[in-house]
Amino acid sequence: MTTLAKVPVTVVTGFLGSGKTTLIKHLLANPNGKKLAVLVNEFGSEGVDGDILKSCADANCPAENIVELANGCICCTVADDFIPAMEQLLSRRVRPDHILIETSGLALPKPLLKAFDWPEIRSRITVDGVIALADAEAVAAGRFAPDPAAVEAQRVRDENLDHETPLSEVFEDQIACADIVLLTKADLAGAAGLETAKAVISAEMPRRVPMLPIVDGAVDARVILGLGAAAEDDLAARPSHHDGEDDHEHDDFASVVIDLPEVSDIDALVASVQQLVREQNVLRAKGYIAVSGKPMRLLLQAVGERVRHQYDTPWGTKARQSKLVVIGEQGDIDEAAIRTGLGL
Repeated sequence: MTTLAKVPVTVVTGFLGSGKTTLIKHLLANPNGKKLAVLVNEFGSEGVDGDILKSCADANCPAENIVELANGCICCTVADDFIPAMEQLLSRRVRPDHILIETSGLALPKPLLKAFDWPEIRSRITVDGVIALADAEAVAAGRFAPDPAAVEAQRVRDENLDHETPLSEVFEDQIACADIVLLTKADLAGAAGLETAKAVISAEMPRRVPMLPIVDGAVDARVILGLGAAAEDDLAARPSHHDGEDDHEHDDFASVVIDLPEVSDIDALVASVQQLVREQNVLRAKGYIAVSGKPMRLLLQAVGERVRHQYDTPWGTKARQSKLVVIGEQGDIDEAAIRTGLGL
């Protein structure tokens, strides 16, 4: 049977390493009876998050319902990438009940919402809600700006100048567009950190929205799916630093993909990544690593100096090829120095 009802779409946004993929993995495992589809967009030519999610595919969200768009912000490549990808998901033999869009950590959500007005899809889908994830521990420490104290001091000296960094603009745009804010890594932030993070976010919000602390992406699907926000019709309530502009640029950020040989000492690799964060101002690093003598691939993810790693799935018939995606601000990323730091 066909239906005229629009398919609801939830946009999951959040800064680099805030836990978007972890949240979507939890929703895939606990869909509350819904058949899901996922569109995942990454910054950089090598996608990691899409591969992570495909390893979680099941009857409620088969692998064919997980579509990955890498090397390009979907809100900047609407006609070429976003619209065809959405049409692909909507044409599945069994139409999904709900579509999740995981934006890249550098994406501005409001231009994406505007894309839902395109004739090809506007009668078929609606933005059920925008979920913004914020790393509570990082926000409490002011890490969304390289040096918040220095920025504030400059602002006090000259109130007519905008001294905000690209990182803080991305953070503020994501928060301002949200229907619900999830404060991730609440266990690491602690009670005091959560209160600080809530205060910081509340100061940036154009309107009052719920803020929920979560750990490891665990939140009831009933809380964040089915909001009925129709966010594409509510753009005026979601201000952006880029309002009035035709598009936005990602030239403030850069990514490099590093091929690595098999690793025998994981601790040494972690130490090298942490040193790169300190010396090269790396924002995010993620990738799959082949470990000598191990049949399973190692998923490594770094947010600042916090590096997490775990074995996820066997390599199987895939080539045992280690790749690490490194993302940072333009001018800070030196590929040669990164390769040297990793012993290449």
